[in-house]
Amino acid sequence: METIALKGLKKYFRVFKRREGLIRTFASLFKRKYSDVKAVDDISFTIKEGELVGFIGPNGAGKTTTLKCLSGLLYPSSGNVDVLGFKPFERKNQFLKSISLVMGQKNQLWWDLPAVESFRLNKEIYELDETTYQKNLNELMELLEVGTQVNQPVRSLSLGQRMKMELIAALIHHPKVLFLDEPTIGLDIVMQKKMRDFLGKYNQKYQATILLTSHYMADVKELCRRVIIINNGKLIYDGNLDKLSQKYSHHKIITAHFDNSFDRQKLSKLGEIKSIDENKVILHIKKVDTRQAAVTLLEKFKVRDLNIEEPELEDVISIIFEGKSNV
Repeated sequence: METIALKGLKKYFRVFKRREGLIRTFASLFKRKYSDVKAVDDISFTIKEGELVGFIGPNGAGKTTTLKCLSGLLYPSSGNVDVLGFKPFERKNQFLKSISLVMGQKNQLWWDLPAVESFRLNKEIYELDETTYQKNLNELMELLEVGTQVNQPVRSLSLGQRMKMELIAALIHHPKVLFLDEPTIGLDIVMQKKMRDFLGKYNQKYQATILLTSHYMADVKELCRRVIIINNGKLIYDGNLDKLSQKYSHHKIITAHFDNSFDRQKLSKLGEIKSIDENKVILHIKKVDTRQAAVTLLEKFKVRDLNIEEPELEDVISIIFEGKSNV
């Protein structure tokens, strides 16, 4: 069952073109020139119920604009947008009660009040009865491992603690669809891991459909089997995360540990030497040459250990964004 369906989504913004110089600036008061910025340019994809999908792209790629169209905050310039059978921009109550949008750089909590007061406000907004509210709150507090922190003024909480409270506020009504825009931004490594663990458990327990944007590839690698990549407002890739490297990367990484010194010149003929640390060498080898390079290393060099692996996800993403792949 499809929970989210986009077909030909476009979102353009009309932007005033400021002209240089005093005279031109004055003239623009009477006659302005505008240009269209294509934030999202003809994107189509579907997401099934219960899927947790990574939504990746560089700054300005159109990720947040897409999420805002999906959540009903923005009206699309053209195209069809369907979430849970609703047109998001109509902002119907039943639709709003079924989704949630969490933006890592925005907050919905009252700064000077305990977080629990904001939870109670959301209880009324989403028209939850007391029993359902307490049940949902206790489950979320347990999953996020928060205790008396909910009774502390929000301003006294750490960034990680505040982000946990933001999630509780966003999930108190158990939405069927969750849009997450950089939920781990600014958090330390330990807190990032805890947030990822929570999102994974929440997705499994409630079969919520989650669309996640993040610049931290660890978030994507741990949580998402499928990724959607956009750049300059256009869809670049939609598919299995494991197949991303196969499609866009044309090299593999060979790490070789040598018993003694080696001939660097001979080694460089096999591929690109990326680093040398005493008797450890990291090579980038074209995929078509990997097998032969490994055979040559074992036959012509005194190798103690050899490891062949695919490039890191971060490197593959960089290849895509920089347009180095010819696929």
